[in-house]
Amino acid sequence: MKIKRQKHAKKIISFYKYNFNFREPFQILLDGTFCQAALKNKIQIKEQMPKYLMGEVQLCTTNCVLKELESLGKELYGAKIILQRFQIRNCAHFKNPVSAAECLQSMLETTNPHHYFIASQDQDLTTAVKKIPGVPLLYIILNTIVLDKPSPRSVSHVQAVQAGELVTPEQQQSICKLKQEQGIVRDGAERRGKKRKKKSGNPNPLSCLKKKKKPAGHPPKKTDGEKRKRSRHKRRKTGGGEGPPLQPPESKSAGE
Repeated sequence: MKIKRQKHAKKIISFYKYNFNFREPFQILLDGTFCQAALKNKIQIKEQMPKYLMGEVQLCTTNCVLKELESLGKELYGAKIILQRFQIRNCAHFKNPVSAAECLQSMLETTNPHHYFIASQDQDLTTAVKKIPGVPLLYIILNTIVLDKPSPRSVSHVQAVQAGELVTPEQQQSICKLKQEQGIVRDGAERRGKKRKKKSGNPNPLSCLKKKKKPAGHPPKKTDGEKRKRSRHKRRKTGGGEGPPLQPPESKSAGE
């Protein structure tokens, strides 16, 4: 294996490790086209893949991929035997199998949360996978395994995160965890679940009452002279019992 190819792979793996949190063992989803190309070019996937990626790997596939190979007949029997030796990951199509390309694409979801590599020779699948950020692609060319450079979608995603425009899935998970610990998510869910229903009934009787008219303005203030006159008037009326008693008038004598 050439040193140049190893340096190229090491640089790409460092990109995914630093920006998308990829860790060993690397999980690699393979389809029938990749195994068929490896069989044709006499490549030992289980031996050469860890050497090329310079780390421990887990080779895996899905039931949909195996069933697609069964339906294609004897021409891909060798690829099927190779895939059966690898781990089988559960997909959402257990009862209703779909095509291998559709199944592998669904395993990635929208952000590749399980950090899968995709190993395939299917051009339609690789074109669709390049639209998802953070998905390393492996293919076989000239009797060698090649790790494709990061897609423009992955590069733009990293640039947006570094500029503060986006939040990485790991940061989003930590934010959700903190919200759950503080009870923010639970309270918000309860509020969304308990929506108030509008009650149909008679209007509020208090709202039907006529509004009281407010006085136009404050009454004029009384002057000091008016206050004194009023107080004197009160004293005269209520002061009958005060002071010396009144003497009756003297009666005139008969001679006068």
